[in-house]
Amino acid sequence: MIGIKRETIAHIPALIIEDSKKEGQPLPVITYIHGITSAKEQNLPLAYLLAEKGYRVILPDCYLHGERAEGLSNQEVSYKLWEVVLQNLKELPMLYQELQAQNLILEDKFGLAGTSMGGITTSAALTQFDWIKVAAVLMGSPQPVRFAEEQVAMLKQMEVEVPLSEEEQQQLIRSLEKIDLSKQVDKLVGRPIFFWHGEEDQVVPFDHSYSFYNDAISHYKNPENIRFLREVGRDHKVSLYAIHETVNWFDLHM
Repeated sequence: MIGIKRETIAHIPALIIEDSKKEGQPLPVITYIHGITSAKEQNLPLAYLLAEKGYRVILPDCYLHGERAEGLSNQEVSYKLWEVVLQNLKELPMLYQELQAQNLILEDKFGLAGTSMGGITTSAALTQFDWIKVAAVLMGSPQPVRFAEEQVAMLKQMEVEVPLSEEEQQQLIRSLEKIDLSKQVDKLVGRPIFFWHGEEDQVVPFDHSYSFYNDAISHYKNPENIRFLREVGRDHKVSLYAIHETVNWFDLHM
């Protein structure tokens, strides 16, 4: 039977989804990060399918989300996208180290995946942490500098006040340079990575992940370790097809 537990891991509220009979035993671990203005519970269907394959799935609540919400509106939280992404990167190694300390990760098999903001975080994390063995990016951008610049340009075009001064905008771009996977593709070092993106996505542009994939594949000695799945007519919503293909990716590579 697949069980769901609510726990706090390294001060982070999370759900753990796993085979109840293997509770406390080392298992391959997949951490799945939700999107902006979403919450950990949103990804339970995918987590259940992964747990059926034998994984321990960790669904954390990101900063300002779910149990960590601070009463901000969705728009206010959306404006803090990059603050949340950077906080995710600070917290991810804390979560990993806590799981390691409890001997819950089998043979250091640790995978990372996410939707939208979670996909952005996943791509960024690959520039920082070599202990991520397998990754999946669902409608996320591996080009945060480009994405941030396009966001600012769009707000200005719409004559919406940008909630950052010009100096703060430049500081943000500099901080994103360090975690921009498109500018340091070599950091992948052949690790298996899966991309899914709907062609009609109006939130996170399809081309961000697709153009990255077309560049990155030439860096792979084993091109079967990198896959891009495009879905015609799909907007910014993960399909059941994408969910099953994500499960298949981890089942194949971890």
